[in-house]
Amino acid sequence: MEADGGGAAQIVAYIAIIAVPLLAAIILHEVAHGVVAHMLGDPTAARHGRLTLNPIPHIDPVGTILLPGILLITARVLGTSPFVFGWAKPVPIDPRRFANPRRDSLLVAVAGPATNLLLAAASVAF
Repeated sequence: MEADGGGAAQIVAYIAIIAVPLLAAIILHEVAHGVVAHMLGDPTAARHGRLTLNPIPHIDPVGTILLPGILLITARVLGTSPFVFGWAKPVPIDPRRFANPRRDSLLVAVAGPATNLLLAAASVAF
């Protein structure tokens, strides 16, 4: 995106191209943690309403909105390439409900990044 200010339409296009897929990836990452935990015997995420594709329950005001917004605005003002990171609310789990807490906790932890890798592969393939 050009730094010449391109107008409101260019800003909306930028948000659609960057923010929408990023938000989808964040939500799917968190839901994957909860789904795997549920499959392994822990319904905690489901009970807390976190097995949803609705972004609202996953948004952390600082990690999902404030910090990424500041980083994007700073890059735009400075005319540099954006370096953006953030986080969502962690999905609650109760390892005591797992049959094998050590192994199952690891599987739950890997589920989110594995989902992101699958999304990246799908993005490259299509």
